[in-house]
Amino acid sequence: SGDAPTALHPDRAVVVRETPRQPCTRIGRWLGTGVVSTPTTNQSGLFLTLLPVDSREMLPPPLPRVLGSYSTGTPGPLVIATGGIHGNEPSGARAILRLFETLQAAAPPFRGRILGLSGNLAALNRGERFLDRDLNRAWRPERLAALEGARPEDLVGEDRELVELGGEIQAALGSRTGAALFLDLHTTSSDSAPFAIVSDSRVNRRLAQALGVPILLGLEESLEGTLLNYVNQLGHVAIGFEAGQHEAPESVERQEAALWLTLVSCGCLSEADAERIADLSARRALLLESTRGLPLALELRHRHAIRPDDDFAMNPGFKNFFPIQKGTVVAHDRGGDVRAEEGGYLFMPLYQKLGDDGYFLVRRVHPFWLGVSTALRALRLDLLLPLLPGVRSVEGRTDALRLDTRIARGFALDVCHLLGFRKESHDGPRLLVERRRRPADPRD
Repeated sequence: SGDAPTALHPDRAVVVRETPRQPCTRIGRWLGTGVVSTPTTNQSGLFLTLLPVDSREMLPPPLPRVLGSYSTGTPGPLVIATGGIHGNEPSGARAILRLFETLQAAAPPFRGRILGLSGNLAALNRGERFLDRDLNRAWRPERLAALEGARPEDLVGEDRELVELGGEIQAALGSRTGAALFLDLHTTSSDSAPFAIVSDSRVNRRLAQALGVPILLGLEESLEGTLLNYVNQLGHVAIGFEAGQHEAPESVERQEAALWLTLVSCGCLSEADAERIADLSARRALLLESTRGLPLALELRHRHAIRPDDDFAMNPGFKNFFPIQKGTVVAHDRGGDVRAEEGGYLFMPLYQKLGDDGYFLVRRVHPFWLGVSTALRALRLDLLLPLLPGVRSVEGRTDALRLDTRIARGFALDVCHLLGFRKESHDGPRLLVERRRRPADPRD
């Protein structure tokens, strides 16, 4: 149907046209069923029909909250992998299940523990992004405090999901024998190469760079109530991994690759064992090949927030890493054309009904500046930032600075970013920038 494959739902018969991005011949494997017709062709392309069968036969059994757990009893890091924090992104849960199938069959030596969790379980089992509201915007301190002590069975919707998932996370953290690392698996509504999202600390950067995909700085800090924010506030390593388009078969493969590489980079699994049981070199090559030619690091420059009554609609043809010039018409809403606020790369254009982020604009960060940033932070030069014009310490805090934007211009803010102060909030002409807690290194 058109240039993009029809969204795949296992409870209906669909006809899709083959594209280079998602060949029809792989759709049956992606859905986990071989109930497909013989491909036919005409002048418009290759078509393949999924035969109408009882949807209950095609749907997988309901997912559990705990997708798996593996440990050999040797002390070490705790890795918590979450999939499906949005219910229309099931590939993360599928990748986690595949990982545990291999671990349980091969039983390799292992330091620490890996725990796999379903995110928004009710939404996942219904195939919907969320029930009442976005679970990945619900991890706010005030909401968590209001639900403290509540029993899941007394709650509904995302409140129940929040309490159940949060309870599993806290229980795992309470029994850990080493540092903790979270890997939150996602997909997007548009075509995309894989990339990682991290809070800007040296440990987060190092572990994200081990995945061999571009890393995006500043995005997580611009969104309130995300699971990654919650984990960062607890003082643990947190990495978001965006694998590709929701229904693309390669998204599961990329997420599984990210899981294996993370287990090796944090010291849970040896490189040799991962190569033996999971063909680690091929998985690493898969991610490297899918990001060939892309920047190694990017930083957020603009988030285009939207509301339901905006009537926002992206123009067709955009995808992640799409080069964009300032003023390009990228969407339209009830006010008319929506133009790019600045040049750079367009990220996560919204091609689904639900969501409050229309798109993001990012720019490339040269590797030289990443190296400079790492060196300056090691020297603790952030202690000198209050000496800059218009920059003041916040009394009683070592993780925050207040900038007077009438004095401290772009240069001062860039220096703050370089030294790890990224989260921003405005108070009139004053700008508060904060630095996340430095997480413990899982290798220690």
